[in-house]
Amino acid sequence: MSRHKATRREFLERATVGGAGLLLGGSTGCSQTQPTSTPTAERLPKPKYKSPNEKLNIACIGVGGRGAGNVERMRGENVVALCDVDHRWARKSFEKFPDAKPFHDFRVMFDQMHKEIDAVVVSTPDHMHAPATMMAMRRGMHVYCEKPLTHDVYEARVLAETAAKYNVATQMGNQGTSNSTFRRGVEAVRSGAIGKVTEVHVWTDRPQWPQGMARPEGSDPVPAHLKWDLWIGSAPMRPYVRNKYHPFVWRGWWDFGTGALGDMGCHTANMPFMALELGSPTSISAECSEFNKESFPTWSVITYDFPARRDLPPVTWTWYEGGINKPPKVIRKLASLIHGEAFSQSGSIMIGDKGALYSPHDYGGKWMLLPKDKFEGWKPPEQTLPDSPGHYREWIRACKGGKPAMSNFAYAGRLTETILLGNLALIAGKKILWDGPQCKVTNCPEADARVRREYRKGWTL
Repeated sequence: MSRHKATRREFLERATVGGAGLLLGGSTGCSQTQPTSTPTAERLPKPKYKSPNEKLNIACIGVGGRGAGNVERMRGENVVALCDVDHRWARKSFEKFPDAKPFHDFRVMFDQMHKEIDAVVVSTPDHMHAPATMMAMRRGMHVYCEKPLTHDVYEARVLAETAAKYNVATQMGNQGTSNSTFRRGVEAVRSGAIGKVTEVHVWTDRPQWPQGMARPEGSDPVPAHLKWDLWIGSAPMRPYVRNKYHPFVWRGWWDFGTGALGDMGCHTANMPFMALELGSPTSISAECSEFNKESFPTWSVITYDFPARRDLPPVTWTWYEGGINKPPKVIRKLASLIHGEAFSQSGSIMIGDKGALYSPHDYGGKWMLLPKDKFEGWKPPEQTLPDSPGHYREWIRACKGGKPAMSNFAYAGRLTETILLGNLALIAGKKILWDGPQCKVTNCPEADARVRREYRKGWTL
């Protein structure tokens, strides 16, 4: 038996221990020193909508790194609370918003300030997106959550359902959705400019962080400024090792991140997904560098098969990741699809029976119809998607009774769920068959067990 197969089997066996966990039930058994449990629906306040002339009271969770930029985007509203497990890493945010009450634990923040908070911005590592977001929504708070919306497939499904149930305004942080050029590209494809699309290719220059490594041995003293137990959160506990998990490099570890696919799929695959009105795929397969039970592979190629939708034909969609580690044959294949145009390190192409739309841009902020000579004089279709005031303002407007943001959780949950299925195919090591309505892998029980992970004691949806 190869080491490749053995490590995948070990990973799956570890994943199935203890079952799926208590994701939708009550408390997972917090001790009395833990914050109180999430309120039931019967005690839930109504959604906290404000009028357009009022300011929102906003709390931000995860305010270092990317989160610091998200906090800045809330200027003009009332930032009333900031929460981060590492106040040194997030010190600039605390300094810029000295009137915001500081917290380490968002559960404590919600317990103490739930009556004062209208909306929440979540910018934690991926594995903590769903716990924080769910806790906010079940208190009637609107939520902006960074991409990918969740760490697990099941979490994406549940967050979308919960947002609808509690009628809160939501937005995921795939900012390209609000770009006017992105929206014009969606309209072009939907208008039939490139005909019936049956083939999609999406690629990225990520990962730009370590992957393919084993868990580090030993441990280091936890710095006084870092609440390590809170950073681990819903994931299995492990020792702290300096510069191996926090900050940023958590993206490459299965327990905390979602790899290059989770990080960039909600950006780079966004235009094809929206333009082609895709839903659940029926099957997903993957090939990759040697499988590692601790961290994501250094490169992978993942293929999704989507069924016909109304008058739209089936679609085969292939994702390529690995940056400079991508196999040369992958680079040659992608370069051959773009009709001699400059090849970008990240981008997408939709291929129809009348032509192709190529976007050499992570967010779909630039695109062209190919071959160019065939589309000389082409006129864009009538605009059907509204222009956006900006990704963050679109969400804030929705929190004040305006139209739902375009990447609201009904859309973002479906996109994230689909993207993350690719990681299940990596785990399975074979083609998996997906039953979208049942949210279930039907041919691989081990991969199905990874649809919803077990949370560590003290954490629940």
